[in-house]
Amino acid sequence: MSTVETALERIAQSVGEGGRKDPIPFHEFLQVLTDRPQAALRNIFQLFHDMIKSHISEGVDEYPDDPESIHYALYDCSRLFVEDTDNPFFADRLFANRLINLVEALKRGTQQNKIYIFEGPHGCGKSTFLNNLLMRFERYANTAEGSTYETVWRLDRRVLGSFRKGETNVFLDKLENLLDEYELRQSDVIAAKNSQQTGDEYIEIPCPSHDHPILMVPKASRRMFFNDLFKDERRVLEILGDKEYDWIFRNHPCTICSSLYQALIGKLKDPIEVLHMIHARPLQFNRRLGEGISVYNPGDKPLKQTVLTNDILQNRINALLQDSNQVRYIFSRFAKTNNGIYALMDVKSHNVERLMELHNIISEGVHKVEDIEENVSSLFLALMNPEDKQNIQDFPSFSDRIESIKIPYVLDIATEVEIYRNIFGRHIDESFLPRVLHNFARVIIASRLKTESAAMKEWIGDAEKYRLFCDPNLHLLKMEIYTGYIPKWLTEEDRKRLNAKRRRRIIAESEHEGEAGFSGRESIKIFNEFHSMFARKDRLIDMSVLRKFFTKIRPDLSELIPAGFLDSLVRMYNYSILQEVKESLYDYNEEQISRDIQNYMFAVNFEPGAVERNRFTGQKLEISEEFFESIEGRLLGAAADPFRRRAFRKETQNEYTSRTLTQEIVSEGKPVTETGLYQTLYQRYVYNLKEKALDPFLDNENFRRAIKDYDTEDFRTYDKRIRDDVTTLIANLVETYRYTQKGAKEMCIYVIDNELAREFAAP
Repeated sequence: MSTVETALERIAQSVGEGGRKDPIPFHEFLQVLTDRPQAALRNIFQLFHDMIKSHISEGVDEYPDDPESIHYALYDCSRLFVEDTDNPFFADRLFANRLINLVEALKRGTQQNKIYIFEGPHGCGKSTFLNNLLMRFERYANTAEGSTYETVWRLDRRVLGSFRKGETNVFLDKLENLLDEYELRQSDVIAAKNSQQTGDEYIEIPCPSHDHPILMVPKASRRMFFNDLFKDERRVLEILGDKEYDWIFRNHPCTICSSLYQALIGKLKDPIEVLHMIHARPLQFNRRLGEGISVYNPGDKPLKQTVLTNDILQNRINALLQDSNQVRYIFSRFAKTNNGIYALMDVKSHNVERLMELHNIISEGVHKVEDIEENVSSLFLALMNPEDKQNIQDFPSFSDRIESIKIPYVLDIATEVEIYRNIFGRHIDESFLPRVLHNFARVIIASRLKTESAAMKEWIGDAEKYRLFCDPNLHLLKMEIYTGYIPKWLTEEDRKRLNAKRRRRIIAESEHEGEAGFSGRESIKIFNEFHSMFARKDRLIDMSVLRKFFTKIRPDLSELIPAGFLDSLVRMYNYSILQEVKESLYDYNEEQISRDIQNYMFAVNFEPGAVERNRFTGQKLEISEEFFESIEGRLLGAAADPFRRRAFRKETQNEYTSRTLTQEIVSEGKPVTETGLYQTLYQRYVYNLKEKALDPFLDNENFRRAIKDYDTEDFRTYDKRIRDDVTTLIANLVETYRYTQKGAKEMCIYVIDNELAREFAAP
């Protein structure tokens, strides 16, 4: 085979795989139904749900054991909105949870008689969201996994044209046969041109409303039919007892299918023979052709032709059934999206008229086509800007038919950063010190939040107690909650107060945020300017650069940033990295610390001057004021006066004798290292060691230079103690906090040059 033939063969094969599948007889469809009932019995709402869930994996709850969890999960929407798209849409955690809640409600059967309006400000990505959603739906619905079925009638002309006793006399019978023969020859010519039949013996009539084949079973007989079809009672109950399958027993077929059924029953007298003429085929969705998916832009003018038909097919139906009034093959454009999706891009201009036209359809589920009623059961979607709400305010009866789903500007830190990475490349991380890129996102998101939050104020009360970690308006804390993270710096009391009710109130406030501030387009433009201006190979972007950009280079942007937010953000960052440096520099002997604590717990029971052997460590102790002072200096800090130290010593001795020794050690048999007093003293000891870890280096210029010269030949010239300390510091920052070596060095220089240890020194 030549290369040309190979290429053509491959095209033919691919077209064949993706083309419309041949209809299967009704009895074969019933076999498919019994094998895979959940897949074969899907209306548009169930199909939409299955499409979403097939592209979004199970959500991740970072606090699964929290009894106050509200199941505010992390959903990865990249397969749905990002992968293989020309213009990706990034759903933040808030919107992803709204979307999942919506599709779960659709599956449960609460989908009827509503239009779902996705509302958001300019630049939030509404159009991108809907286009990507419909593209993904169309692809999914046209696969084997996503297939749903529609009805196709195949009228057997040999059966319908055969002689039946009592119907006609011999003369009329012969005449009918002659007419049939003539009509057969004429229709064959037409069918060859219009592809309306599958062979000489059939007339194929597709249901223009895409009715599900199961609706062809008479409504009164459907429950009995399913009981007979499924012998397994459990499987029957799954269908008959589940709300999502209510439509099977509630819905009627379209008027065309109903009239066809009645005409055939009248002619054949046998329901089984009628059902033999019903076939099923996978419904093919095609947005461009308006099949199953129709999308209207505000500028699309209404169609002049409101009633659609097929004259050739109508003539053939009339000739075969011999009654021109019995089956009228007419329908509206709404039939093409029955059991499909009807979408409006922005409710303005001509789309306002279309939305109003949907009022009766959504209210009653029917649409009048001349003198017949057409069933319409579609998933109605629309996009709306906040200012366009006035277009529907004059129709109060419509308000209960609308469900609004907010698409605000991104309020989730992680999603905002992911947008920058997608547009500018993931390499942008290499230009920033850790946390600084996310802090840029925090500045942008702060502009989108309401100044005050009743829910946050009711929960936290006075924000001043968290001034090292948060801003006066608690925006930084709220962003963490929106991102799904509960900060560790919260007090135990406030952590316990964050119950499910409070958490829901905080999340609910997002419904009214993200409508102002920097839009998605503006944030991308601002980030591009910022990154282009400061990204350098020889130096990473730190917080001083970020502050400089928003306060000196682009002070106009500060007008949208809450007052004091930048200062709080810098303070939080400085305090956090200072703790990282202290933690990384801390390298004390854990065994020695443990011995000191046990010795102190034992020694407080004796007066200075005593010599005793510690029952816990076996060590002989010379108990003196100097002994107590050395350990209490680490427990209370070097600034503690003698009165404070003696009071603390007395408190410790009381706790030891009243609870630790008598209850925990003697009664409960706990090792001394597992007692509450030991744990408390250990934490105090370690905390104070870390707090003072930087003190020896604050005024040591050699220490700063050694950090800069780390991993160079000059580093060898420094004192061994400094080399060891710097090596430990850099190694721990890289291993524990995932800094690059370059980032660790620059961050340490930032801490030293800005004298952060002195700024946050305990009073």
